[in-house]
Amino acid sequence: MPNITKLTENYILEHPSIKDCLKNGLINYSSLSRQIASDLKLDIKKNFDAILIACRRFKRKLKKEETFENKILKILKESKIEIKNKIIAVVLEKDVFFGNLFNLEKEIKKRKEIFRVIESVSGINIITTEDFLDLITKYFKNKIILENKNLAEITIKSPKEIETTPGTYAYLCSLFGENNINIVETLSCYTDTIFLIKEDDVGKAINLLRF
Repeated sequence: MPNITKLTENYILEHPSIKDCLKNGLINYSSLSRQIASDLKLDIKKNFDAILIACRRFKRKLKKEETFENKILKILKESKIEIKNKIIAVVLEKDVFFGNLFNLEKEIKKRKEIFRVIESVSGINIITTEDFLDLITKYFKNKIILENKNLAEITIKSPKEIETTPGTYAYLCSLFGENNINIVETLSCYTDTIFLIKEDDVGKAINLLRF
């Protein structure tokens, strides 16, 4: 016996546009219930009422979420945004000589430019300005897996309340995704949230971040 409530909620969560319309009272519940039954291949006669009730109950849950959304928007309105262009992100194999990584960091920081390193299970990602691509190639020419060029770094500097307010990062990612802006890399440190996107998307991103 399927759990109609769970299936309905999962369906809505997997369709952000439907979720937004539901939260804002722009959905015809009967039409939505028939659509859910059709897409999930459920017997419409047996399950229509249960799906309809689940949709209405989920709408009430979403209304409660608005409290969090208001807190998120308040934080973002108080945030400051910094943008730096001509950024690159170079992915290296894991087994690099860390002495070279240290030397690269010294040379970049000597010129007071950004130097960020993200280490994952499958590689090491160096984020810096394009001026240092030749230097990275010099140190790691046989260890480069991928080069991402023509990027911009957007840093959102938020008040300290961001540390205790759930959903802020997810809100920003959804905002970019729903507007067809691909996030190439992302990282955060304390109250700073950093996104790497294509330079061509900067204008669109700036308009979205006018809270």
